[in-house]
Amino acid sequence: MSRRHHHHLMTLSLILISLLTTTTAEIKTLKITADSRPMILFEKFGFTHTGRVSVAVSAVSVVSKLAEPEPGRLGFFLLSEESLLQVLLEIQQNPSFCVLDSHYTTHLFTFQNLSPPPATSFNQTYPISIPNEYSLFFANCNPESLVTMVVRTEMYNLESNGLVKDFLPAGLTQLPSLYFLFSLIYFVFVGYWVTALLKNKKSVHNIHYLMTGLLAMKALNLICAAEDKHYVKVTGSPHGWDVLFYLFQFIRVVLLFTVIILVGTGWSFLKPFLQEREKKVLMIVVPLQVLANVASIVIGETGPFIKDWVTWNQVFLLVDIVCCCAIIFPIVWSIRSLRETSKTDGKAARNLAKLTLFRQFYIVVIGYLYFTRIVVFALKTISAYKYQWVSNAAEEIASLVFYVIMFYMFRPVEKNEYFVLDEEEEEAAEMALRDEEFEL
Repeated sequence: MSRRHHHHLMTLSLILISLLTTTTAEIKTLKITADSRPMILFEKFGFTHTGRVSVAVSAVSVVSKLAEPEPGRLGFFLLSEESLLQVLLEIQQNPSFCVLDSHYTTHLFTFQNLSPPPATSFNQTYPISIPNEYSLFFANCNPESLVTMVVRTEMYNLESNGLVKDFLPAGLTQLPSLYFLFSLIYFVFVGYWVTALLKNKKSVHNIHYLMTGLLAMKALNLICAAEDKHYVKVTGSPHGWDVLFYLFQFIRVVLLFTVIILVGTGWSFLKPFLQEREKKVLMIVVPLQVLANVASIVIGETGPFIKDWVTWNQVFLLVDIVCCCAIIFPIVWSIRSLRETSKTDGKAARNLAKLTLFRQFYIVVIGYLYFTRIVVFALKTISAYKYQWVSNAAEEIASLVFYVIMFYMFRPVEKNEYFVLDEEEEEAAEMALRDEEFEL
């Protein structure tokens, strides 16, 4: 493959990746060292009619293996999603086309603005004339040239008659309030759950304590998310709240997958021990979740400008899919095991009740995973940039519904209505168990 075509493919893939990039904000200072990429994606941001983008570059140096690099062929620009296809067409029609020459980009500045020659820095703030969601790119149209620079970016919208900067994108400025509201709901949920445990002490199992921890972590994760987004919105920096957010998110996600697996196997609810294959699932899922959380931190804290950003996204996606598949198996094993047991132990009504419970849990887990992985992603993709918060709200609502259903199903109850028996119910249960409706 020729260098020109390689350059062409890298540019196309970078522009396409910008479609999938999550909108971030914050004031960021980034160091680019000896970078030869034709395009570098820095940020994606939703601007209102009072939007501003500030770019400051310093310590700039360009080294070329070929001819002397042209300063006018290195520069920054904004690209809206509406103009994306037009730019892609221009590049496809002419692989040597420099994206800085496109009429469809919003030109900011080139390295010519660094002149006179000794100057290696530039700082400028630009108003956004047309409200939209834009991606900030740096383009290097000098083949075989290596760019080194320190870049500081600020993107914000002005509020209160231009007196207050809002560093959250137009579609995400509601997130602090949204997360705070859901954190309050979960703190109430925790209080209600602890009360239920105290009322039914005789029926409390070890799994219920784990479930309490999961709820507490979810509430703490949300309150830290609210504080994180609030400080980013007001100051452009999370002020350390992002560290707590990632910490509680890590504990919550590991606990969530662990609880789903343990509940699905019936541990502590049906049996006091785990089988060897169930232990293996836990031993696979927990380390994978550690990896997924490391990937999510790298994605969230660095941004698309780093070279391995795409790889980390792929790692996170792959690990998440593997974990979602893995947690289904223990529930299926429990359903099959209960069905086999029902043929021999003579407790038809109890077994039918358990089968019904686990089959319902299987459907709830599948529904939760489908909604949070596919429907939420679709909402992020199709929502207008001003309504990106809708996908976050949908994800939190789905999670809350899932938690409520799971905790209701496996709550501690002294006289569980599933196990109230009489002769008619026993006969009806035996008839139901002869059917094949519980086969997966």
